Parts: sequence; structure tokens; C-alpha cells
Amino acid sequence: MLVTDLPVHHKIITKLESRNFTELTEIQEKSMLPAIQGKDIIASSKTGSGKTLAFLIPAINRMMSQKALSRQDPRALILAPTRELAKQVFIEAKTMCTGLNLSCTLVVGGENYNDQVKALRRNPHIIVGTAGRVADHLKDKSIFLNGLELLIFDEADRMLDLGFSEQLNMINEFANHRKRQTMLFSATLDSIELNYMTARLTKAAVRVSVGDSTAHHGDIQQQCFFADNIEHKDALLHHEISNRTYNQAIVFTATREDTDRLTTMLNKDKLEAIALRGDLPQNQRAAIMSEFARGQHSVLVTTDVASRGLDLSKVGLVINFDLPKNADEYIHRIGRTGRAGQKGEAASFVGPRDWKSFIALKAHLQYDLECEAHEALPAKFKGIKAPTPKQDTQKNKASKQDGAEATVAKKVRRVDTMAGTEIGMAPVKRKPRKVELEPEDDTEFESGINLDNSADDDLDNSDKTS
Repeated sequence: MLVTDLPVHHKIITKLESRNFTELTEIQEKSMLPAIQGKDIIASSKTGSGKTLAFLIPAINRMMSQKALSRQDPRALILAPTRELAKQVFIEAKTMCTGLNLSCTLVVGGENYNDQVKALRRNPHIIVGTAGRVADHLKDKSIFLNGLELLIFDEADRMLDLGFSEQLNMINEFANHRKRQTMLFSATLDSIELNYMTARLTKAAVRVSVGDSTAHHGDIQQQCFFADNIEHKDALLHHEISNRTYNQAIVFTATREDTDRLTTMLNKDKLEAIALRGDLPQNQRAAIMSEFARGQHSVLVTTDVASRGLDLSKVGLVINFDLPKNADEYIHRIGRTGRAGQKGEAASFVGPRDWKSFIALKAHLQYDLECEAHEALPAKFKGIKAPTPKQDTQKNKASKQDGAEATVAKKVRRVDTMAGTEIGMAPVKRKPRKVELEPEDDTEFESGINLDNSADDDLDNSDKTS
């Protein structure tokens, strides 16, 4: 479908054509039309499919074609899971709003809170932010959402993974009115918690699903190599970075310490690497991403902080120095390359500590992903073999036999209270009951007479006096 076929404001089409954006992607084509009609949207597609414009274009078109519900409250709120993704969406929204008489502001953690309050007092039309910081402004009454027209969630599953469920519920309550339109976009929508959240946030939503995130990505060539230890991984990383053809590369690690160590190692080889960690200040993280996006560095070494949503068109190689524990994170990691129809490569190193993650990843994906020995640097490690079914059967049989023997032994040791010998009719002999008399009482009684105090009541008065 062509951009010119969209039933949107002509200024939006002109702006898109000026950016050489002429044809819609599949997720844009299927989600934009019901979104333009004002319906709630729940959409999922693989990374790099153009989800950002899929919700920005309908949102901007509504604000240009309909009267605002409130002059002071923001008209659209876009929430993202991380600061980096929120900033990227903000840049895209600001670019689209330029010349359309619409204003945007960014509200994320790590930035100056008072400066954000001043920006919010200017009554921006669009707010892009993270759930935690937006919730803080709602508590301090810096933002009012009574007149909010559009509530948009980008990478909603990631927000829940990061523990923002309480903040999302609070934001929903502050903007809970019948005229609000809700759009929820993500790469995956198979989470039980996410389905529960969508049921609360949306009303009669149109579900759009383009492709399965676990299906094979035709634009990304994937390889997995065995690795013996950390030193072997270092050698594999140096070989892959030095011998592959790419414009920019991203190396994902499991720990923050490895980001600095690997960056130092790569810079010794003059590979222009830079490290990105989640514990860095927000302004420093933003500067690093900006420098990498402008091409000032060839390699970005990072943790999963850069695995979601970042649109880096020059990245041609992704290396998983450590496999992620969550299989979905692998999909988002390799999704940093092969975006918008471009080709990319992804290489992963699988050591003994990564083997469980590799097995879980194979079970999660809908295509075969095999691990092989590296041609130049083969490993001794070949994977951990699972017990064969025969061995399991023998063990089960042995355990059953042991259990049966133990049961028989218990039965032999147990006393059978119902066992006995048939002796025919025999009289039952009972021992005579003996009654002991109190020492002070000289009276003799027959066996069976009650000797309590009531016996005194049966005596005649004359006997008592005598």
C-alpha cells in the first residue's frame, strides 16, 4: 500500500514523501486504517518492521483533524520501557510534528525533574516518556490526563518485564474516560500478564499480528559457535570482529564488567569500540548512543539495555558474547540488524554456562538453530549430552525393583493383627474382679458393690446415731 493511499491529512503525506517514505510496511498497512478510524489497537510484529510510524501517523492525524478535548492537558501520551527507546520515539515524533503546529516533550528518568515541570507547563500536545517518571509527575500534579485522547504503549511486554505494572495501572486510571483511544504495540504478545493488562486497558480492540517473532528472520544470517571458556570467547570475538564485513557492530554481554573489559580489548586492536551500561548517568548514555548512531564508533559493547527498539540502520553485525537467559531477548538482540529490508549477520558464542540457555532458545524458536565448531578456532566443548532414553528406562526399572523389594520387606516385618489359629468353640475365661476395701472400714462387701459416699445415704438414722 502506498503512502498516498492513506486517508490522512495532506501535510502528513507531504512530510512522509519528503523523507522518501512512499510505501507502507505490512504492520503499518494493517494497523493504521483501524487506528485512523479511532479503534483501539493491539499489534505485534517482528523488530524493525516500522511500528513507530504505525502509531505516530494515526495519532498526529487525529490531532490535526479533530478538536482537542482539553486546552491544557496533553492530547497524546506515548510510553516506552527504556530511556533510550523513549528518546528515539521522541525524536521521530518531533520530526513528524515539525511544521504541523504540534509540540512534543520528553519525560524520562535521569533528567532534571524541574526542567521537565517547566516544559509540562507549556502544555505540550504530545508527551513521550517512561512509565516511572510519568507516574511521578502525576503524583506531583505536574501532569493531568483528564483530556488525554491517545494512550500509546510501545514495547508493552518489556515494561511489564521491568516491573512497571503498578505505574501503568495508575496512568490508566488517571486517563480513564470513554473517549480515549488506546494503542499497544510490541514484538511479542504471548505473555499471560500482558494479555491480562490489555483486557483492562483496551475496549473492543482490533488485534493485528504480522509474522511470528519466533519465526525465521530471512534478512539475518545466524550462526552459533562452541566456546570452551572466557578466554576462548575473547579469541572468537576478536576473530569475528576483525574478519567480517560490516558497517557497525553491537556486542551483547551478560555483565557490566565485561562491557568495559571487552571495550578495552577491542580498542587495543584499534577497532573504535565504546561501552554502554545501564548504571551510567542518563546524559552519558544518551551521548554514547548519539555518537554511535552518527557513526563515530564502529563497535558498541553493551548489556541488554540496547536490545529493544533502537533503530540503528548502520548495524550489520550482532554478536552475543553471552547468550541471554530469556529466549525473547535473543530475538530482540539480533533484531538490531537486518532492519527495514537490509541484510545482517548474527553470531553467538555458546559455552558450558550458556548451554541451558541455548537448549531453551532452540525450543522457543520455530526454526532449527544449530551450534557448530568454529573453523579457525574450534572448541573442545561439544555441548552437554542429555541422558539417553535407554539409560533412563534402566534406571526407572531398577528404582521400581528396589521399591518393590522394599515394599515386600515392609509387609514381612509388619504384624498381622487379624492372623490366628482356628480352635473351635471354646469358653472365654475371665478373671474375677477384686475390690480393695478402705483400711478404716471393717465392713465386708461383696464384689461389685459401689463404695462411694452414696452408701452412707442408704443407712438408717438410728445406725448413724448408734
